[in-house]
Amino acid sequence: MTRTYTRFAVLGGDGVFGIHMVKFLLGLPGTERVVSIGRNQRKPSVYSLDVGAGDERFAYYQAHMVHEHDILMRLIDSERPECVINFAALAYATSWTDSYRYYDTNVVSLARITEAIRDRDYFRHWMQIGSSEVYGPAIDGPCAEGSMPNPTSPYAVSKLAGDLHLKTYADSIGFPMNVIRPSNAYGPGQQLYRLMPRAAFCALTGRPFPLEGGGVAEKSFMHATDMASAVHRIIVSGAQGEVYNAGPDSAVSIRQIVELIAIAAGVDPTTFVTMAPGRATEDSRYWLDSTKIERELGWRPTISLEEGVTEMVEWARRYLPELERMPQQFALRS
Repeated sequence: MTRTYTRFAVLGGDGVFGIHMVKFLLGLPGTERVVSIGRNQRKPSVYSLDVGAGDERFAYYQAHMVHEHDILMRLIDSERPECVINFAALAYATSWTDSYRYYDTNVVSLARITEAIRDRDYFRHWMQIGSSEVYGPAIDGPCAEGSMPNPTSPYAVSKLAGDLHLKTYADSIGFPMNVIRPSNAYGPGQQLYRLMPRAAFCALTGRPFPLEGGGVAEKSFMHATDMASAVHRIIVSGAQGEVYNAGPDSAVSIRQIVELIAIAAGVDPTTFVTMAPGRATEDSRYWLDSTKIERELGWRPTISLEEGVTEMVEWARRYLPELERMPQQFALRS
C-alpha cells in the first residue's frame, strides 16, 4: 500500500544528507511544503548548495533539538508536517570523548520529540535515519537487518538505542515509524573533515592527505541522492515499523576511494597521499545486505561510485576558494 505525504519536516536539514533530502522532496510534483530545521544558521552556498532558494514551498529554521526543545516543537506545530525525517544526530568517530553528548542528541532528544509529537493531529509518520555501525564490523559478509547488533563505539550504541526506542513505540502503541540504516553516504556539500571532500580538496591543492592505516579499511559508499530516494521509498511504501538497510552490493577500501579521486582530479595519488597510523577503534569493514529493500520496495542505487567521485571533485573544484577558508577538522559541539 502506497502512502502519500505533501508536507515534510527535515531535522538536521542543513547537514549534507538533509540538504540532498530537501532537494529530492522539492523535486517531487506533489510536494506542498518542506521545512528544514538545523542547530546552526544556514551554511554558505558551498555547503547548502542553495537548495530551496527562491522556492516558496521551502523554509529553513534554526533550533537546537537538545537545548531548544520548546522552540523546535513550536516550529513544528506552526508548520504541521505530516512526515518528519530525522537526520539530526551527533555522528563522528570521536564518541569516546564526551560520549554523553551523543546520548543526549541521539537518544534523549529523540525520545522527547517523538513523545511530544505522537499525539499531534497533523502527524502521520516518523522516518529515522539510522546507522550501519550498529552491526559492527562485517567480517563474515554483509549485514542484514536481522543480523546480531554489535556496536563498537558509544556513537553506534546511541544509534542502536534510538532505533530500539522507536521499535518499542511502534510495537506497543502503534507509533508510525520506519528506520533506514544506510551505508556510508557522500555527496557535494559534505564537510571537509569527511573522507571524499578532504581527499578531493587535497588532490586539487597539493596538500597532504593522511591515509590512516594505509587505507585498508573497507566501506560501502552510496551517493546522497540515492540515499534520499531510498528514504522516500520507505516513507511511502515501507511496512510500518520496519527497519531497512540501503546501500550498494560491495564494499571498497579507503585506498581505492582516494585513488578514484586522484584519477578524477587528474593527479598522481603519490603526490599528495601520506601514510598515517590507523585509528585503533575503527572497524575493518562496513557492508550491508540490502536484499530486503530491493525485494520489497524495488529500490537500488543508481549512481555509480565513479560518477559520484567525479561529481565530488567537480564540486570541490567549483568551490575551491571557499573551501580554502573552511576548517578541515571536526569540532564536537553539543
